[in-house]
Amino acid sequence: MVMVKYEVVEHDGGWAYKVGDVLSETFSSHEAARKAATRAAARQTIAGSTDGIVYQDKDGQWHEELADGHDRPSTEVIDEP
Repeated sequence: MVMVKYEVVEHDGGWAYKVGDVLSETFSSHEAARKAATRAAARQTIAGSTDGIVYQDKDGQWHEELADGHDRPSTEVIDEP
């Protein structure tokens, strides 16, 4: 199973959370960023509906797949001082 990690970090004069190399908006307090990361991580695990998707890969080829809405990742919030 895939693990998605939300890391609370200092950013742009405040606090944010990041997933991989992507940063959230900036929050004025560490606590606000931690709470936002916790909410986002919880939403990531909620099952959705199974549906068809179409996407283009890095080589420009188009693909059609059936995406299982119940195949959700595990999540973790990392908040180290």
